[in-house]
Amino acid sequence: MKSKEGAGRLLFKNIPLLLFIIIFVLFGLFSPKFLSLASFSNIILNSSYVGIIGIGIMFVLLTAGIDLSVGSVMYLSAASTGLLIARFHVPTAAGVVAGIGVALLIGLFNAFCIIKLKILPFVTTLGTMTAGRAIGTWMTRSESVNLPKSITSLGSQKIANVPMAILLFLAIAVIAALFLARTRLGRQIYAVGNNPEDARKAGISNNKILFTVYMLSALLAGIGGIISVAQIGIVNASFGKGEEFNAIAAAVLGGTSLAGGSGKVSGTILGAVMIQMIQSGLVYMQVDMYIQPLISAGIIFLAVFLDSVRGRYMAKAEARNIRNENLASE
Repeated sequence: MKSKEGAGRLLFKNIPLLLFIIIFVLFGLFSPKFLSLASFSNIILNSSYVGIIGIGIMFVLLTAGIDLSVGSVMYLSAASTGLLIARFHVPTAAGVVAGIGVALLIGLFNAFCIIKLKILPFVTTLGTMTAGRAIGTWMTRSESVNLPKSITSLGSQKIANVPMAILLFLAIAVIAALFLARTRLGRQIYAVGNNPEDARKAGISNNKILFTVYMLSALLAGIGGIISVAQIGIVNASFGKGEEFNAIAAAVLGGTSLAGGSGKVSGTILGAVMIQMIQSGLVYMQVDMYIQPLISAGIIFLAVFLDSVRGRYMAKAEARNIRNENLASE
């Protein structure tokens, strides 16, 4: 009986990895070109900015919150950077810093509304998602902003034949993983997500944790926007639209629980690569472009459903363990 419970727990804990393997094998069987090294390199490169944003979203989800504004933060950050460099001739480094600063201002506003005004995260970030895009459209007058070579060259630069975007993605992932695993603040994020009231009784400042995660989400969205625009070289009115859902999907596909308290950076990386792998695989299979979003949505829905099932299973398993320990102590 115990062996079956152990096998079941192992299975549910590794659902993201199993999904990744199944999807990879299926696309490989239907399209051998999908398995090429060049194909997989492009998948990782294209998933880099989604992975960075997904890590930011993961921090928020760990507290059982949500941030729908990251797509608009990407847009505002990239548009501000482009306008400052291209039209006002600000040095590249200063323009990038200013663009990320704009992202942090939105994160600060989100944190203020959630912590001080007690507005629900969903409502707050939905508002900043709409307002942020409106501000960006007003700034650019709905015109495309072309970025100079000083920015676009970053998208093609390589170190040891590895694209800069991938290296930055990996660096951010390592820092985020160490932050969650090795720092007191990182462990407190999990504690608040598991039970805010118990965390408060233990002396943890819930407001400090919420401020931290929404600022991190905005920071990484701003960085993700800069990386994305460095690859495509232009900011238009649709830039970043819908990326919040890709980022949330990457985190959830990677095993981050929407209920909070559970999730890892490695899983989010896996989820981001998985999303791009699905999109690329459907292209290789020459699936109708109008059907592709439906298939992607179906896979994401399956992941969310499995996350729900896993949560219920783990809760029941934990309850059984507690009962068994109580009986043993008696």
